[in-house]
Amino acid sequence: MNFLIGAFKPACNISITFSDGKSRKQVPMKKENGKTIMVSLFQSKESIAGKVSIEPLQGKKIEHLGVKVELLGQIEMYFDRGNFYDFTSLVRELDVPGDIYERKTYPFEFSTVEMPYETYNGANLRLRYVLKVTVSRNYGGSIVEYQDFMVRNYSPPPSINNSIKMEVGIEDCLHIEFEYNKSKYHLKDVIIGKIYFLLVRIKIKNMDLEIRRRDSTGSGANTHVETETLAKFELMDGAPVRGESIPIRLFLSPYELTPTYRNINNKFSVKYYLNLVLVDEEDRRYFKQQEIAIYRQQDS
Repeated sequence: MNFLIGAFKPACNISITFSDGKSRKQVPMKKENGKTIMVSLFQSKESIAGKVSIEPLQGKKIEHLGVKVELLGQIEMYFDRGNFYDFTSLVRELDVPGDIYERKTYPFEFSTVEMPYETYNGANLRLRYVLKVTVSRNYGGSIVEYQDFMVRNYSPPPSINNSIKMEVGIEDCLHIEFEYNKSKYHLKDVIIGKIYFLLVRIKIKNMDLEIRRRDSTGSGANTHVETETLAKFELMDGAPVRGESIPIRLFLSPYELTPTYRNINNKFSVKYYLNLVLVDEEDRRYFKQQEIAIYRQQDS
């Protein structure tokens, strides 16, 4: 039995390290199995360099048809799990066919890599970047090792950032005006606004403000949309009166938000909405949804 277990072990150990791994920022990443690991953080147009080490198990040699390292940017839809769409694919050949008898280390570098999209783990899909090392073999199958890393890209503050001002109402029953100070927010921003009651003829019990994220994948008849409520913030408890003004101050930093993503590689979009919810004494719900844009600002 032990022999059988040994027969399925890989013939070597492969390790992938980044040249600046000790000094580069590490960030948490959740894997498919639910475990969280720490990975190196990069941004677009950075160079990615490091070393691949291959060490045969004691007493073994590895006959191979070549060794290569690939840098892959991939999108995986959860309804099509296991099929990856590569939007970035770079390769470096590390070794020609031959034998490896002892630990061998290969340096590699991918210079100024275009990584236009951010790493993303959503309700319907994930976008990931990996280094993939392949030791090609004739028999026993190729040996493959992966190393995840994360990409985040930063945007300058928008030059135009208009406030959002809207009136909403139910004829002869309720008329409110709400205002948010901006339409575009960075991930650690504060939403400041106010709600003004112009007409109140129904008994409002409470009012909440929600942050919602909407993932949409596919297109046309195959569009799949998933909406999550990420935050719920109570603005008011009790009945408002005409002329009353309710302030809004909602901090974004406690919530796990990402930037807004629009039509990434023609595969998916991620949008954010502020959803104002009013509940009357008969538990009827009235709501008004407003899209906001979110961007990632460079930490100062």
